[in-house]
Amino acid sequence: MYQTPEDRPIYRLLTGKDDRAFCERVSEALAQGWRLYGSPSITYDGGMDCIKVAQAVVWHEADVVK
Repeated sequence: MYQTPEDRPIYRLLTGKDDRAFCERVSEALAQGWRLYGSPSITYDGGMDCIKVAQAVVWHEADVVK
């Protein structure tokens, strides 16, 4: 099996408010060795009155099929 940071699963879905902190989380994951998987998703959260985003990442060594 692949060794990921902090023994995380090889697939992760990063989610959050569309802000600098979210972009920094994605950037940090890429710097640690994760790679983007698919396109980001975006939606409006009326209850929180903000834009929410999601980006899937996979561990760089994982052999995944899209």
